[in-house]
Amino acid sequence: MKQKAYVLIAAVAWLALAAIINCGEKSEERDAKSVPVRNSQSGKHGLKPAPDSQPKIPKFLTNTVGMKFVYIPPGSFMMGSPRDEAGRYVDREKQHQVKLTRGFYMQVTEVTQGQWEAVMKKNPSYFKNCGKDCPVEQVSWNDVQRFVWRLNHRERLHTYSIPTEAEWEYACRAGTVTRFNWGDEADCSKANYGVAFIRNECKEINPGRTVKVGSFPPNAWGLYDMHGNVGEWCLDRFDNYPSKEVTDPAGGYATVDRVYRGGSWSVISRYCRSANRDADSPNAKLGDVGFRLVRSVSGYRTRGLIVDPYPVIQQNENGYGVAQ
Repeated sequence: MKQKAYVLIAAVAWLALAAIINCGEKSEERDAKSVPVRNSQSGKHGLKPAPDSQPKIPKFLTNTVGMKFVYIPPGSFMMGSPRDEAGRYVDREKQHQVKLTRGFYMQVTEVTQGQWEAVMKKNPSYFKNCGKDCPVEQVSWNDVQRFVWRLNHRERLHTYSIPTEAEWEYACRAGTVTRFNWGDEADCSKANYGVAFIRNECKEINPGRTVKVGSFPPNAWGLYDMHGNVGEWCLDRFDNYPSKEVTDPAGGYATVDRVYRGGSWSVISRYCRSANRDADSPNAKLGDVGFRLVRSVSGYRTRGLIVDPYPVIQQNENGYGVAQ
């Protein structure tokens, strides 16, 4: 009798164990639709969403400060200038292939005085009389880092930064290979530049100061004032370009100076070219240098884990992307 009881208890225990294992397998199968998986194409962790619930990435975003961002898809381009480009600086514009593997959002305009003041509670600009919709200037690279930190803290996203030099030129060109993103010829009606002191290239056309952001036509990707108005700080230290192809470059460490790009209201067209590079101390505050922001594609949170904030994106005909 006692032996039969032992057999019965063992059978019940075995059935309970089998039920637990079966439940675990179903749970894993269900969770496989949302947990991080290894992406065989990109080699990075990313979501593998259910086929009928793939998250869509919007083309445009607007944040709590009123900054508008447009999605910039990943891709490759020739960074620098060809040897026959007019106005080229031979020692700093070596042409080379660059591959950017991650899409990102870029602010469609330069950061305005009003946006700066909303975050920092003061306005350091020289051209205050220009108004809240004019670009902020007289902000150093270090000042910009403090702004970025406060904005990330304010929105609890930790996804804002300023672009790398490669991201900036890629976005400025928007698929073009010409001196400017509108063509090879300088044109005072396309950007705010060319009037300051002895520089009169655009005299009586442009005002010789900053103007409201978005006053001139955007490039093919919807970005305004990538040429002129104010120069724009980039994340990188200034260094010579490499000779070979690079992927997702973040600049060098040869100098302390930080890069700024795009030219400004105070310079001639040569300094506004897509390939032109300038640099200054990270403490420099200049009346013709400001910045614009970039924002990473938001990550997806699942079961307490943060997975790759840069999912592979494929754009469709409606201007939206689907994370793969």
